Amino acid sequence: MQVIEAGLTAKGKKFAIVVARFNSFIVESLLDGAVDTLKRVGDVADQDITVVRIPGAFEMPLAVQKVAASGKYDAIIALGAVIRGGTPHFEYVAGECTKGLAQVMMQHSVPVAFGVLTVDSIEQAVERAGTKMGNKGGEAAMSALEMVNVLSQL
Repeated sequence: MQVIEAGLTAKGKKFAIVVARFNSFIVESLLDGAVDTLKRVGDVADQDITVVRIPGAFEMPLAVQKVAASGKYDAIIALGAVIRGGTPHFEYVAGECTKGLAQVMMQHSVPVAFGVLTVDSIEQAVERAGTKMGNKGGEAAMSALEMVNVLSQL
């Protein structure tokens, strides 16, 4: 039986982090977690990380598609926060963001790590941005590191 799995070191690989500015008080913590993980765990150099700032999660699929189409990056990390409110807006934004990012990944064969929080409250967002539930930005970066290495073996 052959098993393909990979480590997390990705020295020399290029990563783009697409960051939504909406709910920036949460998303900046996700960005800090992602960058720390890429550098500390993945041994990725500063010059191999590009941060792309966009308005919000709804715009994320288009921005990620442009980044993927450039062919410059081995993986993309999508970071944002969609917090439920009193209207159906949450479902539309979260659903279209998720669906769009999956389409980009499949169309361009580039890993897109999903670090977009979809939560019911600000408290849940804070918990997932570096407190009780860990940092989901760092977890998305771990996924990107692993996928880059697994794909290089396939």
